[in-house]
Amino acid sequence: MIFIYEYSITKTFMKTIKQINEKIRKGEAVVVRADEMPEIYEENPRKAAKEVDVVTTGTFGVMCSSGAFLNFGHSDPPIKMQKVWLNEVEAYTGIAAVDAYIGATELSMDKGLEYGGGHVIEDLVSRKEVDLRATSYGSDCYPRKKIETTLTIDDLSQAVMVNPRNCYQRYKAAINSTNTILHTYMGTLLPDKRNVNFAGTGEISPLANDPNLEVVGVGTRIFLCGAQGIILGEGTQSSPPTGYATIRTQGNLKEMSKEFLAGASILGYGASLFIGIGIPIPILDERIARNTAVRNEDIRVDVLDFGVPKRDRPVVGQVSYAELFSGRIEIDGKKVKTSPLSSLKKSLEIMDTLKGWIQGKEFFLSETIQPLPKDSISKPMKQRKMVPFVGEIMTKRVITAHPEDSIDSVAETLVRKEIDQIPIVDAERKLVGIVTSWDITKAVALKKKKLGDIMTRNVINSRQDEYIDAVSRRFEKYKIHSTPVVNDKKELVGIITMADILHSGVTNKLRSKTKK
Repeated sequence: MIFIYEYSITKTFMKTIKQINEKIRKGEAVVVRADEMPEIYEENPRKAAKEVDVVTTGTFGVMCSSGAFLNFGHSDPPIKMQKVWLNEVEAYTGIAAVDAYIGATELSMDKGLEYGGGHVIEDLVSRKEVDLRATSYGSDCYPRKKIETTLTIDDLSQAVMVNPRNCYQRYKAAINSTNTILHTYMGTLLPDKRNVNFAGTGEISPLANDPNLEVVGVGTRIFLCGAQGIILGEGTQSSPPTGYATIRTQGNLKEMSKEFLAGASILGYGASLFIGIGIPIPILDERIARNTAVRNEDIRVDVLDFGVPKRDRPVVGQVSYAELFSGRIEIDGKKVKTSPLSSLKKSLEIMDTLKGWIQGKEFFLSETIQPLPKDSISKPMKQRKMVPFVGEIMTKRVITAHPEDSIDSVAETLVRKEIDQIPIVDAERKLVGIVTSWDITKAVALKKKKLGDIMTRNVINSRQDEYIDAVSRRFEKYKIHSTPVVNDKKELVGIITMADILHSGVTNKLRSKTKK
């Protein structure tokens, strides 16, 4: 579904950027927040378009595609940095001798998932000392091969934030249909669809207030992490026709504030960076005014099942931001708790700060150099080799038992078939448990008689339509070497082991050699 708002309003421009800037200069500009505009507009649309000059928007959330270009200045003797680490976080140096780009999601060598590029950027903005370590191959003009030093942001020649992708127009919500906890970039998702996490700030989100990209464009001056920044162009993965436009941003890191920027460590996923962005929307005509009167009820998002580790995850529902912010939504006839990943409190603070800058004559609107593309579509990666599905390599003939079976008979089966675990199914062949040789040993010691008394009921399983990469990750995460395989009805259809996965890799290599 496309969320681009079209209305039968005559597009007659009432004002220009130049006229609004003149009103700002005279202290006469009328500036309101995006959450205030719907009521103002509904009371009298034409009056709202005439009297309101600027609507401030805001968002504060994790934006992984962010980072900073840093120039360290030349050492003596000089070095051409081939590798460089800041607080043991590697930065990219394939630019010039002492230039580097540090990405928000790059992880530290010594702290792993707990610290990364986003934290280094926060430390720099906070004026903390940062350890630098660099190596080089050495050359006639750059003879030095190693350097270690400590610096702050004020010791750098330049520190410029450049973010390839910020500020999604709206964002998806996430749920988990599996029976295990998932740690994702959308936060921790509880099993069995017990919670929904969502990102974005709905009606106050910057691009939601200019859905047709009429006034937001290349060169638009913005609020970026407490400093004045600009929009460089469309962001990566921008897809305006589907309502998922993004922007590329830039700002002076030395002018930014730790109040509107923070390193993030997402449990089980990795490092990132909280970014605060505010875009002033100039009210040039009634249609633009109408777009800034959008409400949370108007903006709908898909709830995706992150339990299916594929690029195109299944949509289990569609809801509005109003429903998400209410704290509960209905999925499969049940009420499910929702949690925002973006901060409304910080977003409101951003809107107020930007409003104060404009009213205080510290911030003026800028004309766009050129419009942002409106027809871009995010493309999937081209792959020459496809990853096998579980159903293609699993063992389909599986030895099973039933909850009422005796422990002695199952113990005999384990020994005779030389296996160390056996799935437990009910009369309809639905997976209800699993028993291992260790369970049998404990049962004998405790004088248990029935499998139903000793089996593990919450079974880690795989699905036949999953890629084997997802299963490999599951084996690593839970330190196991096999799982039962079920279909959509939870019926047992096979078993997959580490040996199956290893064999599939060998088979694929042999096939490739045969084709050559």
